[in-house]
Amino acid sequence: PVGLSEALVVPAGCHGIGLVAYDWGARPATGTRDAVWPDLMTAVYRTVLVFDHARRTVSVVGDAAAAVRWLDGALAPDMPKAPAERFTPDEDDGHYRAAVADVVARIGQGELFQANIARGWSGTLNEAADPFDLFVRLAVGPAPYGAFWRLGERALVSNSPELFLTFDPASHRIETRPIKGTRPRSVDPVEDAARADELVASEKDRAENLMIVDLMRNDLARVSDIGSVLVERLFQLESFATVHHLVSTVTARAKAQACPGAILEATFPPGSITGAPKHQAMKVIADHEPPRGAWCGSLVHIDGRGQMTASVLIRTVALCREDTRWRFRTQAGAGITAGSDPQAELDETEAKIEAIRRALVG
Repeated sequence: PVGLSEALVVPAGCHGIGLVAYDWGARPATGTRDAVWPDLMTAVYRTVLVFDHARRTVSVVGDAAAAVRWLDGALAPDMPKAPAERFTPDEDDGHYRAAVADVVARIGQGELFQANIARGWSGTLNEAADPFDLFVRLAVGPAPYGAFWRLGERALVSNSPELFLTFDPASHRIETRPIKGTRPRSVDPVEDAARADELVASEKDRAENLMIVDLMRNDLARVSDIGSVLVERLFQLESFATVHHLVSTVTARAKAQACPGAILEATFPPGSITGAPKHQAMKVIADHEPPRGAWCGSLVHIDGRGQMTASVLIRTVALCREDTRWRFRTQAGAGITAGSDPQAELDETEAKIEAIRRALVG
């Protein structure tokens, strides 16, 4: 694989965006890669629009005239129509339940402790539809690490709630915020609160979260000063438009020579979407899934000072233009442990994909 330390270097005064596909990090375990998405895509931008949501202001870094032209073209007065008519599962429900049962059995045999197993859906956008239409529709229920990125004939639309990494070169602080534990939201406030309370109290979900926290502590330790890795928050409830999540926060102080690429190399792919032990979990994932491509990789922003924010590309749709139309594929997964019930894990994937389903087909 290409070294990230060399690939993710951004000139002063610029902003860089990089996509590190899941398969870039999984290949040492699986030997596979997606046929459509490269392992690594990068671009450098000299003009950036900065949206301050607290102050409700927009400022420009770089070419103001170019930024205004783009903004005028991007802002639509009306909500776009649903851009697709079909949202088709790659396999039937029974296929996923059987995969979960197999992983539970392999956990019972001592092969691993946890693996995140996903299912996929695909389809084609309508003739006049654009990937940005999907992004606008998803923004009704925004996520903190949502993103739209298009390079040529490929586009990513992400509504990710999950931070993979931040790195501040001035303080050497690294932060990761793995998500493990999910419950669907309810329109009934009483029922919704009960589901949140159930998630917070769930021994299974807390154990699943803790396993990934320990994995991320180990990953961060590879590039951090001895004794600096800390768990700042454990099992924090965070609520989004369609789901509740359990989120933990792990921080560390990077070694003096660490750079964004080196930190990514030490920790990629994210532990929350692989499992424990990570290497074996990726082998088990490959037994049940085709190559993931962009999904569950990371979209990385690095500025000219070396400050980095990297998301986990869950709740993400990958699109590729075929002739005049855009083909899309998306996935949703669940963390499988010894106590997993196949139907319950299937239901969790349905809850996670619901916002994307509604945005695509209404």
